[in-house]
Amino acid sequence: MRRLFLILLALGLSSCSLFVPKLEKPTLSIVGVQLLKSDLWHQELRVRLRVQNPNDAPLEYNGAYLNLTVLDRSLATGVSDEVGTVPRFGEAVVAIPVTVSVLRVASNAIRMFGGAPIDRVTYRLEGKLNGPMFGATCFQSQGELNLPLGAVP
Repeated sequence: MRRLFLILLALGLSSCSLFVPKLEKPTLSIVGVQLLKSDLWHQELRVRLRVQNPNDAPLEYNGAYLNLTVLDRSLATGVSDEVGTVPRFGEAVVAIPVTVSVLRVASNAIRMFGGAPIDRVTYRLEGKLNGPMFGATCFQSQGELNLPLGAVP
């Protein structure tokens, strides 16, 4: 009887993965940036992200993390305890306050505009929306900004 119980328990636990739906990752894009506070050493910004949910189930979240990388260097990071839901096959805007170090911006600017003409700037947006039931939904979006040919600041 004990052996039968252990076999049934093992089968039951392994079948749990059959009931958890396979969720597609959400698509994110920046829709706005607002300056909140600035001083000599850092800036605080509010980044507004449009989150598009390609799933047939709502995406609930109760916290968010964001890291913005420009030219393979971290530029801004932030967290938020915002709570909300992105509807099934819908979208919502999530606001995340981020902090930017002025020294980091200056370092990136010197590296980026060190005298040689550049034609594109790469960026990567990474983070997660923390979910109440199944953990976090991680996301990543990347791209490049094309500058006018031979732009030199």
